[in-house]
Amino acid sequence: MVVLIFREEIIKVEKKEDEYSLQINNKNDLYKDAIFFDLEHYVYKKPICIGVFGSGYYDNDNNEINLTQYMIENKRDSLEILNLAKNYFQDLMNNKNKKYIVTFSGNNDFTVINYLLKKNNIEFSIEDSFKHIDLQREYEKAKGNSIGLKALEKDFSISRESELISGQNLAKTFSKVMKDDDYINRMPEEKKKKILLYNQQDVVSLFYIYTNWFKVI
Repeated sequence: MVVLIFREEIIKVEKKEDEYSLQINNKNDLYKDAIFFDLEHYVYKKPICIGVFGSGYYDNDNNEINLTQYMIENKRDSLEILNLAKNYFQDLMNNKNKKYIVTFSGNNDFTVINYLLKKNNIEFSIEDSFKHIDLQREYEKAKGNSIGLKALEKDFSISRESELISGQNLAKTFSKVMKDDDYINRMPEEKKKKILLYNQQDVVSLFYIYTNWFKVI
């Protein structure tokens, strides 16, 4: 039985002014047609699993972000989360007319998910379905140097509700989940919430950075 954690949330945001948004091909309103995407994953020599799939899109009519998250609870969920991800992307592409995917250093996430999709014989390609906008790469083009997401959040005065969690600690957690079916039941609810909130903040930060780009950069 699949017991994967499924979470949806609507996050109200202020009405966006396109003049401050990042411009791609001289267009500053592409965020309305974009998905904001971030993974938490476990890699040991090669990708092992997606721990948390986090993604959201902006609803221009209601000024809100529609967030979706999947988090594995055991080894069997590692396949289910891939099928859910494929269905999610296809739904937004076909029914919400989403054409772009916004990440921060997203090639790492793409490498993980593409490897796992291929390994499990699931036919889907993010890069073939959406045009990729990498905010880390856009920052490097504008500033000539690299920066991490947490440092960029400070530049944009983004205050995190979530505690910072290292990739190493997340990997250890998902390693235990993959090896022990009962581990998730022993994990404190507060820890699960912290992991999901951490991933949510990553996704929401992408949106705020994108839509306030020219206030800072």
